[in-house]
Amino acid sequence: MRWIFGLVAGAMMATAAAGEDYKGNEMPPYRVEVAEGAFEVRSYGAHVVAEVTVDGSREASVGTGFRVLAGYIFGGNAAGAKIAMTVPVAQSAADAAGAWTVRFLMPSANAAAGLPQPTDGRIRFVTMPPERQVALRFSGVRSDKTLAEKALSLKDWATARGLTVTAGPHYYFYDGPMTLPWNRRNEVAFSIK
Repeated sequence: MRWIFGLVAGAMMATAAAGEDYKGNEMPPYRVEVAEGAFEVRSYGAHVVAEVTVDGSREASVGTGFRVLAGYIFGGNAAGAKIAMTVPVAQSAADAAGAWTVRFLMPSANAAAGLPQPTDGRIRFVTMPPERQVALRFSGVRSDKTLAEKALSLKDWATARGLTVTAGPHYYFYDGPMTLPWNRRNEVAFSIK
């Protein structure tokens, strides 16, 4: 019965996230297919990201990756142009050896008009194809332990509903480290078939 309610709620929310922003910052385009509490099945549209791959711990890598990409959008590019901040800061494991990929969404207006070349050769642009994901939203501290617990909970939720995970986990951070933990929006997600 709860799953049916989730399907109905998801259908009613199908376009809730399309074209919205978070605290004035553009987000990747997606629509919610199913919502059940903090769990969602989302359908993402294609979008352009700037990404960098960084070696090290998850926490250190997200900090380093953020600084490299922030340098680009704050004018560290061939045109010296400033580019609007977007959300979330996305992080995924790049390989089993401890490398992490950190991504910033490029604003749709800039991506359509053409992006200036980065002055840092580690930055690359990638067009993310349309994709379905399951996501779990939560607030609080984004420690490795918490992220692992949330990822396990989300994977169990997806498996119980017959959804096949194909990649992940992906971590999405919407608020800066100075935001009080209970006001933070964090998400863990998996790509699904």
